[in-house]
Amino acid sequence: MSKPFSTLIKKMPAESRERIRKKTIALKKEMALADLRQARKLTQAQLAKNMKVNQVAISKFEHQSDLYLSTLRKFLAGMGAELKVVAKFPEAEITINQFSSSKSVKQKAVKTAKVKTKKVLRPQTTKKAKVGFKAAQGPRKRPLEQKKAHG
Repeated sequence: MSKPFSTLIKKMPAESRERIRKKTIALKKEMALADLRQARKLTQAQLAKNMKVNQVAISKFEHQSDLYLSTLRKFLAGMGAELKVVAKFPEAEITINQFSSSKSVKQKAVKTAKVKTKKVLRPQTTKKAKVGFKAAQGPRKRPLEQKKAHG
């Protein structure tokens, strides 16, 4: 007959139990997304409903090793959490507020994200076979295509 785990733990030396307790606390602070979702007692389907995506998308998020911060923020928000980005230096930890979800930071980001569009430049040949550039003004026919079209 097997013994309950709690009985085994009670028989361990105090320093072993303390080491296990510290390791448990450390492991709870670092989790993969799937483990975090499960610890929050959420199924992929429930989280998908919260995020307004399908369950397959949740599975893909959980198995990716490289996510956009915006995707991670949405994933965590679906579980009721807020994303906090912290840079750890030897002398200090700095919270990066550029990725904050507060309105003032978003408004600043929108203002700075407005970029003037530039004209697309296409190569243009002249009669002397020099190559120059001019702004694109729609589809351009090649010289051979133009000759065939006219003659």
